[in-house]
Amino acid sequence: MMAVPSSRTPQVAMVGGGQLARMTHQAAIALGQTLRVLANSADEPAAQVCSDVVIGSHTDLEDLRRVAAGVDALTFDHEHVPTELLEKLVAEGVNVLPSPQALVHAQDKLVMRRRLEALDAPAPRYIGIESLDRLGDLDAFAARVGCPLVVKAARGGYDGRGVEMARDLAHAREITEHYLADGVPALIEERVELSRELSALVARSPFGQGAAWPVVQTVQRDGICVQVIAPAPDLPEDAAAQAQQLALRLAGELGVVGVLAVELFETTDGALLINEFAMRPHNSGHWTMDGSHTSQFEQHLRAVLDYPLGDTDAIVPVTVMANVLGADTTPAMALDERLHHLFARLPDAKVHLYGKAERPGRKVGHINFLGTDAAGLTELRERAELAAHFLSHGQWADGWDPHA
Repeated sequence: MMAVPSSRTPQVAMVGGGQLARMTHQAAIALGQTLRVLANSADEPAAQVCSDVVIGSHTDLEDLRRVAAGVDALTFDHEHVPTELLEKLVAEGVNVLPSPQALVHAQDKLVMRRRLEALDAPAPRYIGIESLDRLGDLDAFAARVGCPLVVKAARGGYDGRGVEMARDLAHAREITEHYLADGVPALIEERVELSRELSALVARSPFGQGAAWPVVQTVQRDGICVQVIAPAPDLPEDAAAQAQQLALRLAGELGVVGVLAVELFETTDGALLINEFAMRPHNSGHWTMDGSHTSQFEQHLRAVLDYPLGDTDAIVPVTVMANVLGADTTPAMALDERLHHLFARLPDAKVHLYGKAERPGRKVGHINFLGTDAAGLTELRERAELAAHFLSHGQWADGWDPHA
């Protein structure tokens, strides 16, 4: 007997009420759906706009059960849900995507590095230190790869937090001891000579279909991404294809369902090394909201619902995304007035604000600029930086006076 298709609208729930959930909700609306979110409070970005909100904690099993009740898929806007809680949900029949077995590779940098090593995937040389009695291994590692070293907290770091550049071996030992004292293992890597950072964003469905967006260049300042250029300028076609194929292979090997962002180092000799990855929509993919046929947020929903994946081609030769970061001092000019002045000068700016209170260095929005000619990239980047600075500070960095 032929199965009768269900007339029920699919329901996706997302753990986390941040800007990624907010923008996923925007994509859900276009698909005739309503995203349910688990938010810590009613003033979080997604909770402000979603009609189906569960207030609770991602570390509380009962709150996770409440948000997961009756949904077709449970997914994430961050990776901080304890693995053991997700495994309990899976045992109770919840469709957790990506699965706990996949997600742990984005939660724990040591687990990730060991799996990459087993897969013979390119990455910086590393050592894991999980207890004080293994500090001697750090000395041997430093003797083998040299200094300086990069010391990372194995769990919990983001936006530059939990990542420190060690000046020498003594400094590396000090940072490692600090992490261990907090109960967090340390990942120590060689510091590679890099020319820039790249990101390969892909998506994978339960059916096994994969899709890859153009590889982008990310520009970091103080450990925080400030700008993304799509596609990465002057990246050879074979290197771009290599990065896409690597990300798709990892998605398949790890069993990822949804969006996977693979952050890469391009070294001075042209090699590509894996830095980290995220199994959710990612800051390096915000350009897709305006510059691609299918945004990363729509694609993530398509993937977790096992829909056919969307076209990932860029719709213009170049897109530049600039993050809007909270200024050291909140401007006297209200954000709405800043937006008014921004549009008056740069009417082609595609602004996405998150509804977040402004704090120094906090991501409160992003702006996309679409370019019709890759030759105009320098000007496009300057305009994106100018726009982001104005929205952050309420002052034009070039001294422009609208009344002059």
